[in-house]
Amino acid sequence: MTKDLRPLGDPGSEEFRVDAYPFYLLNRAVSRYNVVIEAELRAIGIDIPTWRVLMVLGEKAPRPIAQVARSTVINISTMARIVERMSRAGLIDSRPSSEDGRVTEIFLTATGQEKLTAARAVTAPIYRKLIRGFGAEDFGLLIDMLNRLHDNLD
Repeated sequence: MTKDLRPLGDPGSEEFRVDAYPFYLLNRAVSRYNVVIEAELRAIGIDIPTWRVLMVLGEKAPRPIAQVARSTVINISTMARIVERMSRAGLIDSRPSSEDGRVTEIFLTATGQEKLTAARAVTAPIYRKLIRGFGAEDFGLLIDMLNRLHDNLD
C-alpha cells in the first residue's frame, strides 16, 4: 500500500514538508533544467526566452504574438521586447494577419530556422538524459499528471 503524501504537500497541514510539495518540486526541476540548458544556449548565442519562441514558432507559424506569449508562458509586455530583439537579430519577422489586420503574426526567418536547428541539437541530449529511466508508460503518466495539475488551476 502506498503512503498518501498529499497531506505532506498541503501548505495548510501541520505535516507539511517542502519536499512533498509538488509546486516546489516542479519549480526545482525547471530551475535546474534552465541552468543546464542556459549554458548550452548561450554557447550558440541565444537565451531561454528566445529558445522558447523559436521552439513554438518551429512547431507552427505564423502565429499571433499574443498566442506565442501564452504558449511560451511569457507575459505580453515582455514578449513585445523579445520580439523586437529577435527581429533586430534577424531571427523572426512579422506581418499583419491575413484574417485580422489588427493582429500581428510572427514567423521564423531562414536565420531563425537555422538557430532553431542549432538549439534543438544542443538541447536534445539534455532532454534524453533527463528522461532516462522513464518508460513509455511512466512518461505518458507524467505528461498526463502535469496537464491535470495545470487544468486543476482553472
